[in-house]
This record gives sequence, C-alpha cells and structure tokens, in this order.
Amino acid sequence: MLGDLLKKAFSSNKKSNPFHEKSNKDEIQIKEQKIHSDLEYSMTIFKEIYSFPDNKDVKFRTFQIGGLKKQACLISISTITDIKLLDEYAIQPLLRNDNPSFSIENVLAVQALSTVEYNKDAIYEINKGNAVLFIEGYTKAYSITAANFQGRDVSNADNEIVLKGPKEAFTEKAASNISLIRKRIRDENLIVESAVISKRTKNELFIVYIKDLANEQLLDNIKKRVSSLNVDSVQNLALLEQHIEERKLSLFPSILYTERPDRASAFIEDGYIVLLMDNSPDSLVLPATFWSFFHISEDHYLRYIYGNFTRGLRMIAIFITLFSSSIYVGITNYHTEMIPPDLLLAISATREKVPFPAIIEVILMEFAFGLIREGGLRVPTPIGPTIGIVGALILGQAAVQANIVSPIVVIVVALAGVCSFLVSDISMNFAIRIIRFFFILSAGFFGFYGMTAVFTAGLFYIVSIKSFGVPYLSPMTPKYTSSKDTVFRRLLKNEIFRPGYVKPKDMKKT
Repeated sequence: MLGDLLKKAFSSNKKSNPFHEKSNKDEIQIKEQKIHSDLEYSMTIFKEIYSFPDNKDVKFRTFQIGGLKKQACLISISTITDIKLLDEYAIQPLLRNDNPSFSIENVLAVQALSTVEYNKDAIYEINKGNAVLFIEGYTKAYSITAANFQGRDVSNADNEIVLKGPKEAFTEKAASNISLIRKRIRDENLIVESAVISKRTKNELFIVYIKDLANEQLLDNIKKRVSSLNVDSVQNLALLEQHIEERKLSLFPSILYTERPDRASAFIEDGYIVLLMDNSPDSLVLPATFWSFFHISEDHYLRYIYGNFTRGLRMIAIFITLFSSSIYVGITNYHTEMIPPDLLLAISATREKVPFPAIIEVILMEFAFGLIREGGLRVPTPIGPTIGIVGALILGQAAVQANIVSPIVVIVVALAGVCSFLVSDISMNFAIRIIRFFFILSAGFFGFYGMTAVFTAGLFYIVSIKSFGVPYLSPMTPKYTSSKDTVFRRLLKNEIFRPGYVKPKDMKKT
C-alpha cells in the first residue's frame, strides 16, 4: 500500500517509487547511490528504508530554511537522539536565519557537523543516533551529532574490587569509557580509532593506543584480525574476544578483560592496545601474558612490602586451589606412608563409614561446591549470601553426618574453593577451576606420578601459547628487557622499563 501511495505521489514528476519496481537485491544498490538532489525523491527512499510511518520512533521533520528559501528535512530516531538539542541548536537557527548567502556550517551551533554524500553513509549516521539534514537541490547531506543513548552512570567496579585506589569502572557507553581514559592520559598522542566490525548491526569498535609507544606491527596485526571478521553482529567485547583470539579451544585466556579504566590506562602507557565498544562495561587489553591475569591494580597502589605480600598470598592460593584436593586423593590412595601415623589413623577413622573411594568423595564435593558457587552468583543479591551459608554449613554438615563424605574432604575442598576467589580475573578463574579436575583425576589413577605428568604437560602447553605473537610467560621465559614485574614487583623507582615483549617504540619510562 505504501509503495502505491508513493508511486501516486510521484506521478506528476514522472518518478516512481525507487523500491516499487526493483527487487530486494537492488535495494543494496540504491543504498550505495549518491544522495539525490531531489528532496522528495530522497525522502521516498528513506521512508521505505525505515518503514515509515509503521516505525514509530523514526521522525521526518520537514521545514523551510529561512534565508535559502529551500525545503529541508531532518531525519532522526527519537529514542536515541537528543530532540531538544536538535530543536534548539539546529532547527531554530535555520528557521530564524534570513541571510540568503549564509552557509549551513556557520549557522548550525552544534557540537559536531559533518557531510555525507551516499545514502548508506546517511543511514549509518542515523542508526548511530545522529540526525541527518537533507536540503532541496543539494547532493550531500549534513550529519548532526546528537546521539543520546540511555545507559547507567559511572559506578564502582563489581569484579575488580580494590580497597586503595580509584573506584570508577567502565560503563556501557564507549564515549564515557574513552573520557575516563583521557582523564588519566592527557597526551596528544593518545589515538582513538574506530572500525565497523559487523555487516548487519554495524557495531563500532574503538582501538585505543598511544601513537609514539604502540608497536606498528602489533597494531596492524590487531586491525587485520578485526577487519577480517565476517559476521552479522558483534554486540559486545565478550563476543569479540571469542572471534579474534588465536586458540579458541584453549583453556587459558589470551586476551585480558578489565572493567577498570585506571588499569586499562596503565596498560596503554606501557605500549599495549585497548579495545572498547558500546554495550560493554569493560575493555580488552592486547596482548596478554599469564602475569597480567595474576596481577591486580592494587598491587601498585599498596606500598612495596604490602603489595608483594598480597601477591605472595595470591600465588600460594593458586597452588592450594590446584593441588590441595589432588594431593589428598594421591596420598590416601597411593602414598599413605607420607602421612604421620596419628594423622593417618584419624583420616582412616573419619572415612571408615564412607562408602565411596577418596576420588569420588572429592569430585562429589567439588561438584557440590561449584553448584553452590554458581547458585550464589545467579540469584538476586540479597539472597546470594544466604545461599552460601546454607550450602556451606547445613548441606556440608548434613553430608558428613550422613556418611556421604568425610569431614577432612569438606575442609580440603572448602579451602581450595576459598583460595580460588583470590584469582580475580574471570577467565583465568575458570581455567584454574577446570584444571583442578585434571589433577584430581590424574592423582586418583596414578598418584603423584600422574600429577607430575599433568603438571609437566601443562607447562609445555603454556610455553607454546602466544597472544598476538607474544609468548605467554614473557618476560620470565623467554627473557625480555622489562621491569621484571612477574611474581613480585619491584620498587616504583626501579620500574623504569616498559615490557619489551610488546616492542614499544620507547622502552624507558623516564
């Protein structure tokens, strides 16, 4: 019906609806065309594209420009555009101006104004939340920056909590996130490039780096991998990470996720490259090494001794998480001679009525702890702590009294579970939790020999991983010039080198 009405409307000008006589394949060609000088013809195209008037939030505001005496039309999507800004700084100045020789650029008192010459470019600007001004007789249109996407304000970090240091976290607005980084890095060499990474939804990716620090080869590698994506939609960085990582089936993450602008800024200042997107309250840091997942922001905010003390605790916690359950299984099954006799008798007494072997006990408790942990995370916040208390106290005590598991297994698994929380990075946390089961199974079948074999194979595997060409255990192996910020950090005055494995253009920080 709309096509017939449009055709009738244009019968006097002997122009038919441009979509009415064309197939769906030809619509792409129409979008590729330059903007037509006939305003009514252009509006016919855009009304068809945006299914006007069925599409209720798409607005076509037609008016006459005062001084030029020409008809104009402003297209915008009201739900993502600041209508008040458009009316005050775009439409009213054009209506009131009576100078016949004025220029659009001088009259429009808006934050940013650019020209577009193709229909597809105008569509892209409208979908970004901007308004596009079409003028009768002009073969170009004007894009007016007036995006007003709804989102939450800057708040505290949820996953990377620190006691000492900034509390700000990224939001779902890329513009706000870029502002948070620029607040920390006030450098004219800070570059924010953009790229469209999906065909249908036209999602925009921002690549942030410092021009005189970031390695050109690394930057080209990232841009090449991003531009080679052939997908309809990438809604956020969590999905993008899975598209651009090198080993998609690897247990270990090769791209660092952080929701803290201070941490992202610190990486940028070291020569790393950071990715930002709308709809993502986080950033991706490229490349990433094992140590970057192990470190947290507070390590440097605390004094030298305090920061290294917490790092030592974190490293011990990782080993407890990985090996406590498997050591218990290996000792009770194969290496009982390693336990003092009194302790061995105590363990045997607690396991006397338990019908399952040690490996089954541990796996059951690990599985139960995982269920309680996930349940506490997914339920509403007021109920989460209650789920943990009920699961840890009531279910654990009931399982012991029912002789399903022994008390020492509850202690071992609980200790491993608590220590796993010290690994703040989500991806590395999952990796450690999964690897723990490999050690438990190897200890159950082959004792300490099996654990040693799995640990050795794991080391070989980690050494083989690279993140955008950077070895995973750098700078420990292979060695690079750096501040040697691995297990322990050095005094701030001695951290004078940027990490050599990212090959920054300027190695020294001072």
